[in-house]
Amino acid sequence: MLRLALILHIFIGSTLGGSAVIAALVMGYSTIWTILITAVVGFVLAVPVSAIVARKLYGG
Repeated sequence: MLRLALILHIFIGSTLGGSAVIAALVMGYSTIWTILITAVVGFVLAVPVSAIVARKLYGG
């Protein structure tokens, strides 16, 4: 299940990170630090999401 969660994290993390960056840009925050922070926050928040999705896909 860990392997599945890691593979899912690649896709879910990039999706959440990209969505967070787009949301920050739409709100008018266009500095490099804001973009980097939102990308990292989205990628980190994907850890529990990918674990939950992997658990559901694995059968539990």
